[in-house]
Amino acid sequence: MRIPCFPGLLVAFVLLIFPAAHRQFNSQSLGTDSASEQNMSESSIRFAYQAIDFKLDSDETPDRHAPETMAGGVAVFDYNNDGKLDIFFTNGANIQTLKKDSPKYSNRLFENDGHGHFTDVTEKAGLAGTGYDTGVAVGDYDNDGCEDIFLAGVHRNTLYHNNCDGTFTDVTAKAGLNKPDPQYGPLWSVAAAWVDVNNDGLLDLIVINYLKWDVNHEPDCEGYGHRDYCHPKMYPATPNQLFINNGNGTFRDTSFEAGFRSHPGKGMGVAAADSTLSGRMDLFVTNDKLMNSFFVNKDSGKFEEAAFDENVALREDGVYISGMGTDFRDLDNDGYPDIFLVALDGETFPLYRNTGKGSFVEVTRESGMTRLSLPMAGYSPDIADFDNDGWKDIFVSRGHVQSLASSNNLTIAQPNTVFRNLGGMKFAALTSEAGFTSFPPSRHRGSAVGDLNGDGRLDVVVSALSAPAEIWINQSPNQNHWLEFKLQGTKSNRDGIGARIKLVAKSGAQYNHMTTACGYASSSAGPVHFGLGKDASADLVEVHWPSGIVQTLKNVEADRVVVVKEAAK
Repeated sequence: MRIPCFPGLLVAFVLLIFPAAHRQFNSQSLGTDSASEQNMSESSIRFAYQAIDFKLDSDETPDRHAPETMAGGVAVFDYNNDGKLDIFFTNGANIQTLKKDSPKYSNRLFENDGHGHFTDVTEKAGLAGTGYDTGVAVGDYDNDGCEDIFLAGVHRNTLYHNNCDGTFTDVTAKAGLNKPDPQYGPLWSVAAAWVDVNNDGLLDLIVINYLKWDVNHEPDCEGYGHRDYCHPKMYPATPNQLFINNGNGTFRDTSFEAGFRSHPGKGMGVAAADSTLSGRMDLFVTNDKLMNSFFVNKDSGKFEEAAFDENVALREDGVYISGMGTDFRDLDNDGYPDIFLVALDGETFPLYRNTGKGSFVEVTRESGMTRLSLPMAGYSPDIADFDNDGWKDIFVSRGHVQSLASSNNLTIAQPNTVFRNLGGMKFAALTSEAGFTSFPPSRHRGSAVGDLNGDGRLDVVVSALSAPAEIWINQSPNQNHWLEFKLQGTKSNRDGIGARIKLVAKSGAQYNHMTTACGYASSSAGPVHFGLGKDASADLVEVHWPSGIVQTLKNVEADRVVVVKEAAK
């Protein structure tokens, strides 16, 4: 028997030897166990499927080229500033030429009418694209009040400037982002994040690179008697990049000075948060079958890699896993952002609680996540309060990395799942209960979150390989209140990325922060959302801007979007 060469190698071997365990995993993967039903009578999370006219085409071939299984970034953002969140999908290209030589490979932008109906405006906007695009990052890099788009792709990245008139212009060359790496040549970028790393009021660009890949030198890997996608060990690692915003529409590569070049990896996800409340955004990067990276922001554009010291480099048993997407937000309402990432079946979805003392402790088992996630293959996690009860939940887009040819041996197509936060770092897995089995399972990839119909409940948009994209409209049956804060920086960057918000209501305090980076290769760029439960107002709201300015609001009525413009110090 030849052991397949692909992510999840050990898992596949175990499942092959113990088919009974595999059958048990499959049955659990479609629903939840009895522990998930506790506390369900008080509140729940439910979604209804809504179609959208997009099908991700990654140009899958029998040769199983690695990028074919890695496509699918999604962005939810307001491209025309009408107060309604729109949807953008990245798409693939001809795998041999890496060019969009057919309309089926077009990226797609859909404009929202505010009632959850979407119109394709891609051609008018000028966003069809030219290359093999994987990830998307949204951020207003020139502080003109209009959201710009960065696309991470295979051997080509693209920066689109928002012209504030419904159109975009490709400014990649003008911005200085079109140069191949001097050591590695053309890089395959999977994800990116906009972060003001030096707090100068300008968003800088973090680019996460995956593997050194060449279509003409693809390894031949066999799985279950057929060719399939290879294990990442078959490809060399590459470093991540930092591009500092010069403030004149151009960027300079400071990856070496920042410390990124010393730590090549196989990055798949990036999340940004101020882990120690120092006023600087740190970066967590998932790596595929390698140690994760944790870049501590030391100010002035310099970072220290400290994943091992922070206790987030590996699972607590020291095993390499297929680190996919990630999110980095406060899950236990103690004011410190926690880290969650997803992986393949048999590897679990690790959860790291921030101790507030400059380190993390893994609580995957204690939270129930080990047992709940063991049968699942995940790609894109999004931390958000989907039932507005004051506790952030976790949505996970699910699907295996292997091709559909392995369906007789692995659960390749899977439904999505939302893990409801029961409080105190305890979770219940809702799959069929949340409505996700009302649509056929798929190989889901990117996901992004936002309130698409203005009802105060967060909806989800998901892409899937060679299958229709999915909108999941939140129909959670409760009357909980909510608040959203749309930040407008003046001294800080216009998006307010990096701003921390503390909200105090009768039920207690909770925390969130502004970032557009989320999940796998995706971007959620809506206002900062809080669920208030039964509280009809917030007694106190504190906004800690990246500039150091602290702004206070009192007695804020619920169930509305509040625009907060950074005040003078």
